[in-house]
Amino acid sequence: MKNKRQKIVFFGSDSICLPSLEWLFLKGEEQWELLAVVSQPDRKQGRGQKLKSNPVAEYAKDKGIQLLQPDKPGEGLVQFFEDHKVDISFVMAYGHFLGRGIRKASRLGMVNFHGSILPKYRGASPVETAIASGEKETGVSLMQIDREMDAGAVADIERIAIEKEDCASSVRKKIGQATIPILERSMTSLLKSELEFKPQDETLKSHCRKLTKEDGLIDFGLSAQGIHNRWRAFKTWPNSFCFHGETRIKVGQLEICEHSLAGHELSLPSGSVILEKDSLKVVTSNGLIRILELQKAGGKMLAVPDFLRGYTIKDGDLLKGQKSIPLLL
Repeated sequence: MKNKRQKIVFFGSDSICLPSLEWLFLKGEEQWELLAVVSQPDRKQGRGQKLKSNPVAEYAKDKGIQLLQPDKPGEGLVQFFEDHKVDISFVMAYGHFLGRGIRKASRLGMVNFHGSILPKYRGASPVETAIASGEKETGVSLMQIDREMDAGAVADIERIAIEKEDCASSVRKKIGQATIPILERSMTSLLKSELEFKPQDETLKSHCRKLTKEDGLIDFGLSAQGIHNRWRAFKTWPNSFCFHGETRIKVGQLEICEHSLAGHELSLPSGSVILEKDSLKVVTSNGLIRILELQKAGGKMLAVPDFLRGYTIKDGDLLKGQKSIPLLL
């Protein structure tokens, strides 16, 4: 006689969830079934303001998985869990606070994949903050959900490298894939309630805040490396930009110049432009950055030589930003 398969519900809304969601959908065999997916409602997007599903909801629809999209997860969802005798629920990048009723509605509880090596980088922007902080490594943690954000006990961590040219989107892809080895190691024990969860070391905790559009405004008072790190972190959103006079200019590609400041460059204020033929360099507090692509509002992103044919930036001009707000609370 076959054992009864345990019932799983998955909460998620972002593409970072897709590797773990697909693994749970495909690998259940006789142990478990993915009963339902809970995701954010479809939103109006684009110029036509047409309703569009997020990547997780789209996957559930495509695979015929029962999809629940409440505006806010509440008593109706708790009742669904009770009616269907849900055994365990997984959460990753869902986008809503989950109250005690929902956290306790599964027989074996609710676990979460968090995109950092806990207790470091709890909070809303762990991937971007790790990159902006110059970390060489991050990862994903399998943890219990507690009342305090990302403070629950941790069962397993999969570490990944942050390479020099990695940006937020490439690191998020790595983190999404890093959930799979954790599931392979932990799933059987988790379903037997035998997986050990260890409390986090509170003395090592750090909290990162939610990003805002203003975080993309470049702080030329940072070092060249610091600016490059933040540009990599914000490349997907909110992007990087500065002001030339009153003109807002979006920065596409940039890189760190290998040589250090020298001669008259040492006396120039941060944000000063150094033009050498078609090369646009900018003075920082420590070193130079070279901007390779620029874009005006309403225009296209252009390589600097093409941009400068239609817009004048002179040698010695000052690009303005603002002092960056710390990402850690």
